[in-house]
Amino acid sequence: MNEQKPLNGKCLCGSVKIIANKVNPELTACHCSMCRQWGGGPYMEVSCKEVIIKDIKSVSVFNSSDWAERGFCKKCGTHLFYHIKESDEYQIQVGLFGSSINPKFKCQVFIDKKPAYYTFVEETQNLTEAQIFEMYAPKEK
Repeated sequence: MNEQKPLNGKCLCGSVKIIANKVNPELTACHCSMCRQWGGGPYMEVSCKEVIIKDIKSVSVFNSSDWAERGFCKKCGTHLFYHIKESDEYQIQVGLFGSSINPKFKCQVFIDKKPAYYTFVEETQNLTEAQIFEMYAPKEK
């Protein structure tokens, strides 16, 4: 994580405000079917820790897997975050931060699920579904 001043973001209607104290300035694109169904394309995010969400009453959370949940504003529908529960890491939709962040596009996840109808020109690290599940899925005991 990059040690920097906190980043402030907000949803379209301004009801939900997010303060991210530790932001990794590397942009990741997720091509999984849920992200594409959720937003109509890849989910473009930056990884954040020490996140403060103001007006949590305006946030609706959907448990999309055993290890993660997705949050959005109840009032305007803005996609806010993908939250990894165990590590308390937030993948925050980069557009929430406006021009206060200029991330470097570094990684694509679920690359094996990316449809053929779009392509990025940047060279990135590419991780498959199996690699992501190995990293984040709870291990059976």
